[in-house]
Amino acid sequence: MKLTTKGRYAVMAMADLARHSSGSPVALAEIADRQEISLSYLEQLFAKLRRGDLVKSVRGPGGGYLLSRDADDIRISDVILAVDEPIKATRCELGSPKGCMPSSGRCITHDLWEGLSHHIQLYLGSVSLGDVIGGRMAGKQMAVDGPARKAAALAAD
Repeated sequence: MKLTTKGRYAVMAMADLARHSSGSPVALAEIADRQEISLSYLEQLFAKLRRGDLVKSVRGPGGGYLLSRDADDIRISDVILAVDEPIKATRCELGSPKGCMPSSGRCITHDLWEGLSHHIQLYLGSVSLGDVIGGRMAGKQMAVDGPARKAAALAAD
């Protein structure tokens, strides 16, 4: 499965906004500079994020964008879906009775990829922007602590 730049950049920009806002609006130009994303592309993404009620804009001098709610209440899946990024690993069209084969049937591995899509959706729905900027990612602690725990367990034996 490949997540396009639209979804990745939207998540990067939202994480940047969550990290740098501190209750004050953040200009898109600042996010564009820090994340090395085109300003015009960010403008398009933030229009969708605003329509998705994930951000609110503040006009005028010192204006920019704010999160519409707390970073812990915004799921990564919400961000990706707001910019029209489908989360799927099959070639089949979402909601279509037709399969991905030329005969309109489902391929032999359809259920495998559909299950993967479901797990990706569950994972992205379980992670908030607050988790991302706070470094609270599932598996991260285990990867860091894993070797130390294993060494401690061996030493105890």
